[in-house]
Amino acid sequence: MKILIAMMKHETNTFSPIPTNWKRFEDWGIHFGSKALEVYQHTGMPMAAYIDLAKSIGAEIITPVAAEAMPSGVVHAETYNRLTDSICEAVNSGCDIALLDLHGAMVSETTDDGEGTLLEKIRTISPNLPIAVTCDFHCNLTHKMVDNCTALIGYKTYPHVDMYQVGKQIGQVVLDTYEEKLIPVMTRQQLPMLTHTLKQGTDDQPTKSLIDACRQAEQQEDVLAATFFGGFPLADMPDAGASTVVVTNQNPDLAQRTSFDIASLAWKQRKQFVYQCGSLPEQVKIARELSSYPVILLDHEDNCGSGGTQDVMAVIREMVEQNLDGVAVAAVYDPGAVTEMQKAGVGKEMTITLGGKTEIPSLQLKPKPLELTGKVKVLSDGKWTVHGPMYTGVKVDMGPTAVFDTGKIKIVVVSLHHEPWDVGVFTSVGILPEKEKYLLLKSRIHYRAGFEGIGKQTLHCDGEGVTTSRYELLDFKKLRRPIYPLDHNVEFHNN
Repeated sequence: MKILIAMMKHETNTFSPIPTNWKRFEDWGIHFGSKALEVYQHTGMPMAAYIDLAKSIGAEIITPVAAEAMPSGVVHAETYNRLTDSICEAVNSGCDIALLDLHGAMVSETTDDGEGTLLEKIRTISPNLPIAVTCDFHCNLTHKMVDNCTALIGYKTYPHVDMYQVGKQIGQVVLDTYEEKLIPVMTRQQLPMLTHTLKQGTDDQPTKSLIDACRQAEQQEDVLAATFFGGFPLADMPDAGASTVVVTNQNPDLAQRTSFDIASLAWKQRKQFVYQCGSLPEQVKIARELSSYPVILLDHEDNCGSGGTQDVMAVIREMVEQNLDGVAVAAVYDPGAVTEMQKAGVGKEMTITLGGKTEIPSLQLKPKPLELTGKVKVLSDGKWTVHGPMYTGVKVDMGPTAVFDTGKIKIVVVSLHHEPWDVGVFTSVGILPEKEKYLLLKSRIHYRAGFEGIGKQTLHCDGEGVTTSRYELLDFKKLRRPIYPLDHNVEFHNN
């Protein structure tokens, strides 16, 4: 038996000014053939679960590509074609099963539905091929995705710490289908709802109740997988937003009923999915008055893990103006500043112009760098391995990295975008996060994977950036309307 296993993942923020070209994937890691298998086989990723399943039955494993890029703007056509062609060519060469580790929110210059278009191409080549698909919790699920695979599932955790488990679950469904033990059927429900990401944490309500409903559904006989997708709201495409999908064994009525019930529960709680923004000066002032440390401050509107430029200095500027002391920041993207610090050397006192190098046309934000005086504390190559519960075993490359210490604020400055979901972002450069008074993280929910056990309190800092929760600032042109909460008098019907 030949089993094709491939990974193609990108969360596309269509409002982000960061180009998504081939280099963007190379920066995170793109591997072909045996190298793809070698890099991911002992990690906590869905691809690793697929590999373990294939090995357990002695199958020949084909790994045409494993590619992921940090979230950014629309994927360039040439890059998208190279990725999808590598998978389609392998299918065309012959395989018995395809196990795919996808994201679900990829938008390219040629298609708003990157994953659905790939699956449609595969189906054209091999109409009866059993295909398993894992998707991110932030998948914007489309009919084309569901119609062109055998069984699809999404993560039940945000932060995503169950990636291996869901890969194993849906991979086994498709292996059993190949052996004619199952006949999967799927039903999708799309909600007219664009949730706020800050309200999508799966340990929090209202999302927790929906994940619980999915797990309860999977206890039913014939329910093979049940998923609630929070969706990725920063992709201006028709299907952005929340959805559900349920896979059953030969029971379309059960799939339809269960999918609709979970979607209806989400709709009843729609008001709880709305985040209310506040005053940045007031939020930093509150942080100053706290006395139980460390305090985690979230610069969530500039989260590179959702396509942020990671160089917006609004929150750091406010901390400086309010004289906040004992802060460690992860991280500011500024390759030029890192080069300056490398030339100066460790221990050198200097004044640098940090961040604020990127214009953000979608928000009409001009570059606003921040001039700081301090000392070069650390220089490193920015490479380390994740040991925490999310992306376990994956090797991280932040590019040439430096720590700039103003005396009150220690700032990790990187040359490649990386969201701080693991303490390694600090410990790799000699900072012990539990010893700091304040941890400013350019993150929204993923920080919890590595930091939730460290922080005594958490505050949201409503700054600036393309991962904003202020949807009124974004010019949606392709998004289906009406949709909650952008519009009034929105209704949800069984679809």
